[in-house]
Amino acid sequence: MTADATPALVEDKQRTAAGPRVRKGSAYPRYLAGKVAGAAVSLLAVLVTSFFLFRLIPGDPVKTMTGGRQVSAEQLAAYREEFGLDLPLWRQFTDYCGKALTGDFGTSYQFRAPVVDKITEALPNTLLLTGTAFVLYTALGIFLGTRSAWRHGRLGDRVNTGLALTLYSIPSFWLGLLLIIVLSVGIGPLPGMFPTGGMESGGEEGFAYVLDVAHHLVLPVVTLVAVEYGQTLLVTRSALLDEMGSDYLTTARAKGLRDDLVRRRHAVPNALLPTVTLIFINLGRTVAGVILVETVFSWPGLGGLFYQALSVPDLPLVQGLFFVFAAAVILMNTLADLVYPLLDPRVAR
Repeated sequence: MTADATPALVEDKQRTAAGPRVRKGSAYPRYLAGKVAGAAVSLLAVLVTSFFLFRLIPGDPVKTMTGGRQVSAEQLAAYREEFGLDLPLWRQFTDYCGKALTGDFGTSYQFRAPVVDKITEALPNTLLLTGTAFVLYTALGIFLGTRSAWRHGRLGDRVNTGLALTLYSIPSFWLGLLLIIVLSVGIGPLPGMFPTGGMESGGEEGFAYVLDVAHHLVLPVVTLVAVEYGQTLLVTRSALLDEMGSDYLTTARAKGLRDDLVRRRHAVPNALLPTVTLIFINLGRTVAGVILVETVFSWPGLGGLFYQALSVPDLPLVQGLFFVFAAAVILMNTLADLVYPLLDPRVAR
């Protein structure tokens, strides 16, 4: 190597070494802008899809609203004009998009109330059900997943994994119906202990009302926890198994740290990235609720409201609910993407 080439080589090395530092400062804003732009495009795509998708459903919503009564053609025409169904499809689409961008999803056909009001009314009930289940199955899945991975191959690991896979493969509506038969209706000598559906019995106030709602909440929450915790367990277990052979865990053990401390302080935090992804996805689904479970247990949430609207079909309500469901998932996925660089700075590079 010549002497003339040496300064250039040193300069190149310095530039290479300095390069990541320069990019590091600007990498996260670019990363943030890209994720936010992607979320905005996804929301626009959902807005368009929600309009055209549900118009493929067979049936005339106006005739369904009349309940099979004899209605004249003039009355049907008046209904269609009232709800804007007499307009050309392109005009309905532009009106829908223009109003939706301002938060106005129209008026429900069957309830004759603003869609936003119906969603706001049912949202707390859904969050109560799915939020409670989310906290329980996330905590249970992470706890059992870490223990199964740390005791890989033992009896407890095989039992936990096998049970999680079995419950995860069971349809939630089937498990819900089974629980209703066994624990609500009663079977053989086993009496019914829980309500068959609904959110409250009615007539209760104060603390008695809280207990009544909690009593109605048990079976749907048990159904959701039983079906959903297995996914968190399996993801946590798999991620932790990938970390267990790392050199830093061997070093931690060589320093004399107890196995429990090695797992809690070193292995689990570094294995949580895939679990964080799943947590945010499930968190988005808490707004969407679980349509089948809410329908089986007659829970007055967004899922049950969506089922009612779909049976008409109540197009404004279906479109509004579909957009809210999709927006919640997109928002949570975007937040997960924004949290990744805080857990692992390499993601934003």
